Amino acid sequence: MIEVRGLTKRYGDVVAVDDLSFDVAPGQVTGFLGPNGSGKSTTMSVIMGLNHPNSGTVTISGKKYKDLRWPMREVGGLLEARALHPGRSAYAHLWALAQYGGIPKSRVDEVLDLVGLTSVAKRRVGKFSLGMGQRLGIATALLGDPAVILLDEPVNGLDPEGIRWTRDLCRELAAEGRTVLISSHLMAEMARTADQLVVIGKGRLIAELSVSDFVASSSKQSFKVRAANTELLIPALENAGALTLREPNSCLTVMNLSAEVIGELALEQQNALYELTDLCSLEDAFMEMTENAVQYRAS
Repeated sequence: MIEVRGLTKRYGDVVAVDDLSFDVAPGQVTGFLGPNGSGKSTTMSVIMGLNHPNSGTVTISGKKYKDLRWPMREVGGLLEARALHPGRSAYAHLWALAQYGGIPKSRVDEVLDLVGLTSVAKRRVGKFSLGMGQRLGIATALLGDPAVILLDEPVNGLDPEGIRWTRDLCRELAAEGRTVLISSHLMAEMARTADQLVVIGKGRLIAELSVSDFVASSSKQSFKVRAANTELLIPALENAGALTLREPNSCLTVMNLSAEVIGELALEQQNALYELTDLCSLEDAFMEMTENAVQYRAS
């Protein structure tokens, strides 16, 4: 469990994080979203004890990071995948960290196998591709078999297989009861990975809720509807306040009503629904919610 309370971090006159509070619960994947410059990386570095807040508190399982007896066994983090000595091999990098954290040597082989780097374990990491560096960063985060895991942009540089593997890994870790916090700018991937969202902008909390509730909160929510009798359904939808647009193949675009209301209206008519698809994506909802919190905007 990660608990952030009233966290504020300033760099001179710049407020990177502003009175931020949220929780990251075990047993689920929590997505950490925000535009560039929103304070995500700063917040994660404070959680990991790499940065000190001006005010507020961050606790992990009820303790500050500096008070953890064996930090690597309790918290694992990937904050900067390329923060590696280029002359060391992947194996040497992990073994050095394992000795520092009191972790058995056998665990090095386990995590190298887990992330698919066994065949290049003795290669110098300076020769690694971006994707290989990301995998080594994830191996580093998992080295101590921690209950709390933070991954900052873990799929950067990964190919489609690597992205799917990372998604499955995060969900498996959460299913084991671990606390998993990941940040990403890839909205489609986050929609498939995360259960819960923490969304910030300009260092402040914008939303803390489930992925489905976040998407549903968008004013742009609309549905693609296909029914056995479309003409019968349209008046009922419009009487309930919907805006309906006829589409090809006897489909409708329905706005201003929830999926539950659409389904109930069709049920009252005994009018079979063949399709009820949410047309609002996580990306649409994110763009709307963070519209006034974007620091860098192209003309």
